[in-house]
Amino acid sequence: MPGMVDTHIHAPQYSFTGTRVDLPLLQWLTTYTFPTEDKYKDSDFAEEVYTRVVRRTLKNGTTTACYFATIYTDTSLLLAEIIDKFGQRAFVGKVCMDMNDTVPQYKEITANSVQETERFVKELLEKKYPRVQPVITPRFGPSCSEDLLCALGDLAQACDLHVQSHISENEEELKLVEDMFPAYQNYTELYDKNKLLTSKTVMAHACYLSEEELKLFSLRGAAISHCPNSNFSLRSGVLNVRKVLKHNVKLGLGTDVAGGYSASMLDAIRKAIMASNSLQINKVNERGLTLEEAFQLATLGGSQALGLDDVIGNFEVGKEFDALLINTKASDSPFDLFSSDSFEDAVQKFLYLGDDRNISEVYVAGKQVVPFSSSV
Repeated sequence: MPGMVDTHIHAPQYSFTGTRVDLPLLQWLTTYTFPTEDKYKDSDFAEEVYTRVVRRTLKNGTTTACYFATIYTDTSLLLAEIIDKFGQRAFVGKVCMDMNDTVPQYKEITANSVQETERFVKELLEKKYPRVQPVITPRFGPSCSEDLLCALGDLAQACDLHVQSHISENEEELKLVEDMFPAYQNYTELYDKNKLLTSKTVMAHACYLSEEELKLFSLRGAAISHCPNSNFSLRSGVLNVRKVLKHNVKLGLGTDVAGGYSASMLDAIRKAIMASNSLQINKVNERGLTLEEAFQLATLGGSQALGLDDVIGNFEVGKEFDALLINTKASDSPFDLFSSDSFEDAVQKFLYLGDDRNISEVYVAGKQVVPFSSSV
């Protein structure tokens, strides 16, 4: 099957994945996330975690990932180097944030943030990694000044770069953005007016976007990364996928490690269906997502969201071969097949019940990357 595309994952948060999902977003950032990310000044610590997250995601069938790193340029470049070594396809972003009253040691001076982002982009491009690209990464509205957002928008435009951030994840965050940026009509306009909402932009969450905002996303060709595990775990909200697709907005799935407690895109598929079912139960929508639709979001949808659909996402002739070899009869498989099961039954059982034990080989651009070679 085609390799899976994780459109939103925080590499440094992998160290506490599966723990600490007991607070709402803003308190969660302050209590757990910012203090953890601050440790990534230390390159030994960064190397261990970044190596493990790349191994783990590849083993779980993520052939392409869109990573947030931290505010530290050198270890963000290290993440890119590790990804290249393992052969994963990825975007890597040095996080930019010049406002953080809650954990004041974890923020940047505005001019430094811009300067370091320029250095990050320049040095990463000079490496000429075949499948690892930089992405401009303002963390989110509440942690960035208008000056920083404006400068990053100019940089993204000047260098024709991809952009990633968060938008409308929870209601407290929305209120904060309204209070901080009263001159803007809404959260989407904050990004749009600062040149950060483009056809190369992917925004995570988007649970509370208005009709006008979705229209603007569609007009700009910007994409949304749906991260259902995180939205449930931090009790942030439920994205109405049907509404997003009705507005013709590009949509992919993300694990959002570590707000999402699983680094597997199979989990993202399952939780996307659950999120959609919950809206149907509550009479918001007439029907939930099908398994086929959720699978498409995890593959071709993700490639469209990241602007890579002419390269990956399915097995069309001429695209690069990003693929998983699935063994539904692996000796330690977490599910059973019966003689009466059809091929479709086997696919469904893998998508609902399978895990990395069923993923026997992983290919990126025709090169086998799992099982790992002895050199990594």
